[in-house]
Amino acid sequence: MKVVLFGVIILFVVIIGKVFYIQVIDYDKLNKFASNLWSRNLPVKADRGIIYDRDGGILADNITTTSLVVIPNQIKDKDEVAKKLSSILHVSYKEIYRHITKRTSIERVHPEGRRLSYEVADKIRNLKLDGVYLVKESQRYYPFDTYMSHTLGYVGIDNQGLSGLELMYDKYLTGKDGAIKYYSDAKGNKLDLSEIYEKPQNGMNLTLTINKDIQASVERELDNAVTKYKPDMAIALVMDPNSGEILAMSSRPNFSSNNYQKYTTEEINRNLPIWATYEPGSTFKIITLAAALEEGKIDLEKDTYNDSGSIKVENANLHCWKHGGHGHETFLEVVENSCNPGFVVLGQKLGKAKLFDYIKKFGFGSKTGVDLNGESSGILFNLSKVGPVELATTAFGQGVSVTPIQQVTAVSAAINGGILYKPYIVKSINEPETNTVIKENKKTVVRKVISEETSKKVRYALESVVSNGTGRTAYIDGYRVGGKTGTAQKVKDGHYLDNNYILSFVGFLPADDPKVVVYFAIDNPKGVQQFGGVIAGPPAKAILTDSIKALNIAKPSGGMEKEYQYTDKKYKNVPDVVGLDKSEAVKKLKNFKVDVEGSGNSVAYQSPEAGSRIYEGETVRIFTN
Repeated sequence: MKVVLFGVIILFVVIIGKVFYIQVIDYDKLNKFASNLWSRNLPVKADRGIIYDRDGGILADNITTTSLVVIPNQIKDKDEVAKKLSSILHVSYKEIYRHITKRTSIERVHPEGRRLSYEVADKIRNLKLDGVYLVKESQRYYPFDTYMSHTLGYVGIDNQGLSGLELMYDKYLTGKDGAIKYYSDAKGNKLDLSEIYEKPQNGMNLTLTINKDIQASVERELDNAVTKYKPDMAIALVMDPNSGEILAMSSRPNFSSNNYQKYTTEEINRNLPIWATYEPGSTFKIITLAAALEEGKIDLEKDTYNDSGSIKVENANLHCWKHGGHGHETFLEVVENSCNPGFVVLGQKLGKAKLFDYIKKFGFGSKTGVDLNGESSGILFNLSKVGPVELATTAFGQGVSVTPIQQVTAVSAAINGGILYKPYIVKSINEPETNTVIKENKKTVVRKVISEETSKKVRYALESVVSNGTGRTAYIDGYRVGGKTGTAQKVKDGHYLDNNYILSFVGFLPADDPKVVVYFAIDNPKGVQQFGGVIAGPPAKAILTDSIKALNIAKPSGGMEKEYQYTDKKYKNVPDVVGLDKSEAVKKLKNFKVDVEGSGNSVAYQSPEAGSRIYEGETVRIFTN
């Protein structure tokens, strides 16, 4: 009996110990297991992080939509529910019935029940069907639709980034979903227990380096170019040369990020400013010029060259764009006139090893490292295969293949004092609740390429191109503009195409202290004479003009006066006529159209005011006393 009693006591101690362990020590773990068996989650989707421009303007936002979710075990009359839902959603009865009879705890009606309109959602809600739920879902929305479409990219139906910044920064932009948690028995019947709301955690926000006003200017000029010239493609890129910040970028053809399903994969995945590769033409001459100046091979104003219209290199005759050539010219005039034979001489003075060394130092032949996906590296000659002809053509931008982002980055280095910066477009990643900066991009120096003194000479030469040379169409009165035109013949299957060019212009201002660089390229414009200065210069000038206001760039002192040709419209200073007799004032304003307001004899007010510079023939209004 004692043994049996002892055994019973031991048994009770073990049982009590086990119960204590379950009820106290292991309670949280087992309760969690039990809750998971009872609980069901109605998903609440997190908002994707918002993408802002540098001033807080929204470029990519979210709108709230509604999605349909069913719990099959809670639906009593599946046949009746399937009929009602199919009628409202305009979907076949068979498809809806398939969803509500699935052997699953929760079924999302996809894609038929995703992103429902308010009208449709209200119809479903008013039915008050057991087991049928409407849950919040976030949908990506791009307020400017086609603006920067390749750069921003787009997202899929489940808010996953599929291209552009949406893909590149997807892990930051994607939030963590929440849920409405309720409890049910094994048959799916809802238990009389309180529901738990788990708040979704929204994704991180992105702030870009984009300036909204310059971006709007870029989009407008690209649209105008497409309307006017029907090109195969058009590209625009704007950068701060002193940091590598991208202020604007876009291209044509573009697409609607809100309706990406309507476009082909090629149309939506090619971000041309970083992907397109082609021969740069004369804009590449800036690199040859910078290298020759840095190596002390020429003096721009003392050394001269006689251009007969062509130069013979081995068995090849390389021609100047001007039939008969430019005659005797200084090397500054070689740059102004974009004279190919003159640049061949510069290439020969440098030699292939030195020229290609500078080309690589300026970043050509390798990716810039911009924080966008899909960047190309371009193509350079293998140095072992560079002969005299290849050296000559490379010197004026033919036979090499580069990207727009490489060109803008390299030109920035040539004019900013000689520093090559890594370009970037994302300024910071911010926590959505407090706007705390999680990660910040800052300017990154890649290398020093040329000296400040050489860079100063390059700026001077390129300002002369706009004032006196092939870049006259980009001249802005009162501001010092530098730039270079480009006319590059296109290649197909190893052969140059006839009358098919990529026309480009790269410009910057102020020329003495650059704050902005603009690149504009038009591929194969139709129905016009194909010269870079004529076609690409004016839209680049328009973007530069808008950049002056957007960046609050003050008028610089000094600079070069434009060398007018007979076809150019000329600027004139408006004289002061206030206080003069009306007839005397009209005579003094002989260079302008005069609009007189009032019946008095003496001028009391004039518009524009005295000292303003406007084109000859424009209207000056005078108001009499």
